[in-house]
Amino acid sequence: MADRLNGTRILILEAREEAQFARLLAEQGAEVLQCPMFSIEDAPDAAPVEAWIARFLRQPCDDLVLTTGEGLRRLLKVAARLGVTEAFVGALGKSRTIARGPKPGRALREMGLQSDIVTEKPTSEGIIETLTSLDLEGHRVGVQLYPDKDHGALLGAIAACGATADPVTPYVYDARAADTNILAAIDEMQHGRIDAIALTASAQVRRLFDVARAHHCEDRLREGLERTKIASIGPAVSDELASFDLHADISPANETFFMKPLIAAIAIAFANSASRNGAATR
Repeated sequence: MADRLNGTRILILEAREEAQFARLLAEQGAEVLQCPMFSIEDAPDAAPVEAWIARFLRQPCDDLVLTTGEGLRRLLKVAARLGVTEAFVGALGKSRTIARGPKPGRALREMGLQSDIVTEKPTSEGIIETLTSLDLEGHRVGVQLYPDKDHGALLGAIAACGATADPVTPYVYDARAADTNILAAIDEMQHGRIDAIALTASAQVRRLFDVARAHHCEDRLREGLERTKIASIGPAVSDELASFDLHADISPANETFFMKPLIAAIAIAFANSASRNGAATR
């Protein structure tokens, strides 16, 4: 089924798994325009992260909410630097782990552990729905957070369940020098030179609009997005698009929020479009 995307030019904004995503699209024949939006860096102040790990080692949390696989890997990196990797993994195994979708689960499996609960929706709202269905009265709940997101609703929901939240944010986004790349990508879309933009994280949508507004070109961005098919990997991205009065033209079927199903959905969308165009010319 290779070469399903021959003749298409697809813009990707992924940072963490950009190389893999580009390779998978190229294997289907797409020309891929890569636009890294930021780099991911360790938290600049390591002290709060180290203190969180120390608390976790002294007394593992009753429950541990994992929002990203990247966050868990960064915590393990800090534990390794502190020389407590084995103890930290052992402590993780004593907590009931609640994973926000499949990515934290993959990171746990790399450590020889399994998620106890995977949220039905890989969103903050999905975590809240899951937590409110559990008896958390008196529990200490560790929460691995990620940057550029207001987590007040999540932390408030934990408190409302009678639990105490113990949050940690082990990494930050570094957007330096990325604005030029983003502005160039906006120009490509505006001039109709991109067939689809593939979005895999809600932060990508916010970052696009933050840069466009900072450079007074939001109208150009919206014009470009009108000319470009928008592919969303899942509900978190689609909800973020909706907050900007946009909608996804393409998304994976059957709630399979991974790169390969997204690529398959893009291929199907362009195949259907080609079929309609062919029928129209006959």
